[in-house]
Amino acid sequence: MPRTTHIFCASTLYGAATLAAALDAGLFGPADRRLLLITNNAANPETTPSVDRMPGFAGIGDRFDKVLSWNEAIAPLHPSGWGPRANDIPMWERYVRLLWGLGDDQVRLTVESVQVNPALALCQLFTGAPVDVYADGLISYGPTRDKIDPLVGTRIDRLLHLDLVPGLTPLLLTEFGVRPELVPTETFLKVLGELAEDETELPGAGEPRPALLLGQYLSALDILGAAEEEELHLRMVRGAVALGHRRLVFKPHPVAPARWSRMLQQEADRLGAELTLLDVPVLAEVAFQRLRPALVVGCFSTALFTAATFYGLPVARVGTDTVLARLTPYQNSNRVPVTIADALLPDLGDAAAVSGWRPPSRERVDELAALLGAVGFAMQPKIYPGLRGAAENYLARHLDTDTWRYFKRRRLTALALPGAVPAQLAFIPRNATVRRLARRARALTPRTRR
Repeated sequence: MPRTTHIFCASTLYGAATLAAALDAGLFGPADRRLLLITNNAANPETTPSVDRMPGFAGIGDRFDKVLSWNEAIAPLHPSGWGPRANDIPMWERYVRLLWGLGDDQVRLTVESVQVNPALALCQLFTGAPVDVYADGLISYGPTRDKIDPLVGTRIDRLLHLDLVPGLTPLLLTEFGVRPELVPTETFLKVLGELAEDETELPGAGEPRPALLLGQYLSALDILGAAEEEELHLRMVRGAVALGHRRLVFKPHPVAPARWSRMLQQEADRLGAELTLLDVPVLAEVAFQRLRPALVVGCFSTALFTAATFYGLPVARVGTDTVLARLTPYQNSNRVPVTIADALLPDLGDAAAVSGWRPPSRERVDELAALLGAVGFAMQPKIYPGLRGAAENYLARHLDTDTWRYFKRRRLTALALPGAVPAQLAFIPRNATVRRLARRARALTPRTRR
C-alpha cells in the first residue's frame, strides 16, 4: 500500500485555526503524514509576516507533521498570480513531490478559495487527489464567484464551514453537489482559546471595557476610495462616542496606511475619547477574548459574526449602505458578506437598534436565505440557473424600498427579472423584436455621430 499524505493549505491564521479545529473534531480520516502548506498572498509577501510567524501559531503548527511554504516552492512567482500551464502540470507535480518528499504517496488536499490561485493551482498539480474545501468566512454563504473546471469541481467532497449564521446553509459549490459540514463551534473556540494564551501583550485592556473598531482596508480592494475609507473609520469613532464609549481600540488592517490611525486618534481627542491602536498581528477573536470589548464595530467583517455568535458580544455595522451602492461589478463576491451584515446587524447610528439587538430568529434566517438565493442568482445566473424560479418569486413578493439596495435595476433588466422595468413594460426584456431593434440602434449610433 502506498503511503498517504494529506496536504492542508492556509493563507491566514483564521484559516489555520479552522483547520486545527476540524482536525481536533475528527473530521478528517487517517493519513500517514499531515502537512500544513502556508501561502502568503499579500501584495508584498516579502514585507508581510506569513501565518507561521504570527503570535500563537506554534500550537497550531504542532498538529501537523511538517509546515511547508508555497511561496518558497514557486519563488519568485506570486501565489495569487501564478497557475501551471496545462502542458507543464506533470513537470510541476514531479518537482513538488521531490521538494516535499512525497514520492509516490497518495495525496489528499484541503484548501480554501478553490476557484482562485493558489488553491486552484495546487488542485491542478495533483490531478487525481480528492479535495475538501474549508470556508473563507461569510463568502461561503454566496455563490462560487468563477466557474470551476469540472476536473477540479467533481473531485470536491465537502465544504467545511463554521456556523457563523446559525441555520443558514452555504451556497458555495452546490453546483457540484458538494455537501456542507459544520466545524463544531466549541472545538473552534477551544483553538481560539489556545491562541489567546500567547503572552503577547495587547494594548487597550482594562476598565471600562473599550469599543473595538475593526478596519478592513476596502480601498485596496477597489471597493471604496482612500478618502471614503478614511471617512468610514471616522464614522466608527463618532458613532461609538455617540453611544457613550470613551475608550476605543482600533484594529487596523495589517497593511493599511499608518496615517489613518493618526487621523482617528485626532478625531477621538477632539470628541473627548481615548483611542488606542491595536497594531499587534493577532486575530480579532483573540482581541475579543483578551479585551472583552463592550461593543465591536465594523463594516462587513466576518469577525462581527464571530463576536456576536461565538462570544455573545454587542456588535454594530457602519457603511454597508455605501458599500452596497459602490460595489462593482454586481458579481463581486463581497456582495454576500455586505448583504448579510446589512440585513442582520444593527446600524451604529441607531442607538435603540444597537442596545436592543438579539441573534436572528429562525424566521429571520429563512428570510435571509431567500434574499441570498435571489442575490446569488443575480450574481451568477450561468452557474446557478436552477435558482431562477426562487429569485423571480422573491423579487415579485419582496422587492420594496427596504430590499432594493441589494439589487441593481440594470442587473435585473439584463436577466429579465421582476423589478427590471415598470410593470406595464415588463414584456420588453423578453421581446426578441425589441431587443433586435435596440441592437440596431446601438450599432447605428457611432455612425450618426460622425
